Amino acid sequence: MNWVLLTIAGLFEVAFAFCLGKAREATGYEMLIWYAGFIVSLTISMLLLIKATQTIPIGTAYAVWTGIGAVGTVLVGILVFKEPTSFSRLFFLTTLIASIIGLKMVSH
Repeated sequence: MNWVLLTIAGLFEVAFAFCLGKAREATGYEMLIWYAGFIVSLTISMLLLIKATQTIPIGTAYAVWTGIGAVGTVLVGILVFKEPTSFSRLFFLTTLIASIIGLKMVSH
């Protein structure tokens, strides 16, 4: 169950990065709404990470959490914010995904 919580925590990390990107593009009241979304997403992500580390080693949990966040944020950047793609960028993104899977497989 804690692996599921860790995965959800990683997705909320993507959400708070997304909110930061949208806040950067917004002005006025809309910007404040995106920053509020950032704070809510950050809080949920951290609470779920804390819960997951009760049974998953902290080094593994943190690496997986940041990996999910990094992969998700790069994909959001490419798909939503129209950031550039290249073979190298996609190659290293793939190796990061493989590393996350590997950590999950070798963790007790």
